[in-house]
Amino acid sequence: MNRHPIAVALRALRQTVLGPDAPVERPLLARWPGPARYAAPVGLLAALGLFLITLTVESEWGLPILVALLFAAMTVAPLLALPRRPLLAWRLTVLALLICTFNAPADQAWPWTPPLALGSIVVVAVVVTRVDRPVLGWVVAITTVPVLTLVEPENRVAVLLLLGALAIVGDLIRRNRLSRRALAAQTELSEREQERRGVLEERTRIARELHDVVAHHMSLIAVQAETAPYRLTDVPAPAAAEFVAIAASARDALTDMRRLLGVLRSETTGPQTAPQPDLTDLGAMVDAARRAGLSVTLDAEQVDDDRVPAPVGLAAYRIVQEGLANAARHAAGAAVRVTVRAGASGLGVRVENAPPATAGSRPGEAGSGHGLTGMRERATSLGGTFTAGPLPDGGYAVAAELPYDAEGGDR
Repeated sequence: MNRHPIAVALRALRQTVLGPDAPVERPLLARWPGPARYAAPVGLLAALGLFLITLTVESEWGLPILVALLFAAMTVAPLLALPRRPLLAWRLTVLALLICTFNAPADQAWPWTPPLALGSIVVVAVVVTRVDRPVLGWVVAITTVPVLTLVEPENRVAVLLLLGALAIVGDLIRRNRLSRRALAAQTELSEREQERRGVLEERTRIARELHDVVAHHMSLIAVQAETAPYRLTDVPAPAAAEFVAIAASARDALTDMRRLLGVLRSETTGPQTAPQPDLTDLGAMVDAARRAGLSVTLDAEQVDDDRVPAPVGLAAYRIVQEGLANAARHAAGAAVRVTVRAGASGLGVRVENAPPATAGSRPGEAGSGHGLTGMRERATSLGGTFTAGPLPDGGYAVAAELPYDAEGGDR
């Protein structure tokens, strides 16, 4: 940007004469909403009173009625525009100071009527608090033109001193207002930064707790499951396969845990680029469950993976995963059936298990219940439905309907 003094002065002159008006950030009576509702009618009554006073004075001067009406209107117009258009009000004021003097009596000490003189002071006092310094300089300079040309020499000094005082005080008021606004913005920014820092500290604490407690125990489970066949004698082949499956499941859980810890410790909240599981991974998950000792049947032959959006596939995978975990936890030895069906507008997911072979509680009757809550939240977040409950034969089933338009478009 060109910062040459002449260029700055010319730009400020254009702004002063023809540029857009100075913005009014906050109405004058914004702090007092009660009196503010009466400001408009009271202002109109005051403007009407000034109009009548000006009309009376100019009629006493012997002005024609049409000229008196015009001059009275030019006296009141700047005050009406002042609350919302201060720079426009100043332009109208200068025009009125230059025009409304041609027929003033020669014996008058001042070339303007008292309402016009006092109104001009009010307009200038407001404008100098709204404009920046270059525009302020031109406002004062242009306002002195009618003063130097129309005011009597013995009164010019007093008027010029008044203009200078208004300019200095107005600039101080404006700079103080800008400083307070900048301080308020900085305070708000500091509060937001403190809130963000508090969130990051809490996320770091959670990540540390997860690492110190959960990840440590999962690592021990994986190591013990891998070394158990070597530490024990005469381990049957099915049992050895189960140990291998336990170790694999523990390491998969550790991988997911490390990804979660990375998200918690990261200061950014951008999209995750790590690959997420989908319906193509259901077979591998079911095979891992079988190696862990579950009797699982998967029925997902009619599902077209290309038709299912990624969020729907991920939600279906997680629901099946949690359903299998609940079946293994609460219905040990029971047969589990996983059914995934692709409908015309959505994907149906169902995980049901037979009655447990050994005594034990069913899902939802023991434990924290976070698994069912998580499955329900995944389904409802996509606009779908979720149901869970016991079956007549003593088993348990969870079912979800996930619409295809979860991403906002028909896939």
